[in-house]
Amino acid sequence: MEFAPKWIAWEITRRCNLKCVHCRSSSEMEVKGHPDFSTEEAFRILDDISSYAKPVIVLSGGEPLMRKDVFDIARYGTEKGLRMCLATNGTLVTDEICQNIKASGIRIVSLSLDGSTKEVHDDFRNENGAFDGTVNAARLFKKHDIEFIINSSFTKRNQEEIPKVYKLAKELGATAWYMFMIVPTGRGEDIMNELISKEDYEKILEWHYHMEKDERDMLVRPTCAPHYYRIVLQKSKEEGARFERRTLKFSTGGSKGCIAGQLICLINVDGDVLPCSYFPMSAGNIKKQTFKDIWENSELFKDLRNFKKYKGRCGSCEFVNVCGGCRARAYSVYGDYLAEEPFCGYVPLKFKEIGVPGKS
Repeated sequence: MEFAPKWIAWEITRRCNLKCVHCRSSSEMEVKGHPDFSTEEAFRILDDISSYAKPVIVLSGGEPLMRKDVFDIARYGTEKGLRMCLATNGTLVTDEICQNIKASGIRIVSLSLDGSTKEVHDDFRNENGAFDGTVNAARLFKKHDIEFIINSSFTKRNQEEIPKVYKLAKELGATAWYMFMIVPTGRGEDIMNELISKEDYEKILEWHYHMEKDERDMLVRPTCAPHYYRIVLQKSKEEGARFERRTLKFSTGGSKGCIAGQLICLINVDGDVLPCSYFPMSAGNIKKQTFKDIWENSELFKDLRNFKKYKGRCGSCEFVNVCGGCRARAYSVYGDYLAEEPFCGYVPLKFKEIGVPGKS
């Protein structure tokens, strides 16, 4: 596997007009201690990245549309040959915003939708009207011929909504639907007791496998669910059929589970480079080092790329190369990013052979 940066989420602000229960960055309207960086600094960072690689750059937050210069940043990245994308909650989208999206060269936009009704979605997002805002944004994107992805996050609070949200995403005309399994970081730590059980997790991923086999109109992906790749191999082998997967042209470029620090990373508003959006440990700071230096020389990234260092069931699992377990979830639950995936119930063949019950 070539460990090249294919996809970078970039938190260009921590400010947000919503206060979602699971927010990785604990965003709100005014965030003390984490100010926005200048437009000039944004350009410098894009210069630095583009001198080394040409990844997908997702302008994220917080809510990136709260920055007045968001389209200046997007346009500059486009001119540098980077594939610029935007991640928004959708509530601030207007006709003018859509025109600016197209003019700045943004290639695709992601929207957040966590329920099939306003009652469920607004509860998750802690804001009345959030659902209507997202649905309206999808309508505007279709009107302006802007491709969009729908990201949906799930806990016990809304897991029964999964098939309904999938259906709604399709009805809204999304190019892709990504089912996110919550990683408890930021404000998400406050809902640790709402994490979907490993038993339900397995059932949901099996549902996704059967749904994806028959889905032809929309690309679908379970996200932060690395053991899905193990399930795909198991199920297709059982059925004696090849499982055909389609790829989004703005995807991470990976065909395995956890790719944190391997193909993807997050740059937060303070300049810290993290393995992924849900992994609150810095590999270095882009204000003090070049992106190339961090990507190639960080000890944290080297650890994540060395599957032989993984512990517990993940370290002994025959599917480690296609799954790897969620490193952010291991860090969040155990305080050890090399520990086994805490929400996977699979017992590796090595453990079965020697009678180990699947504990670290």
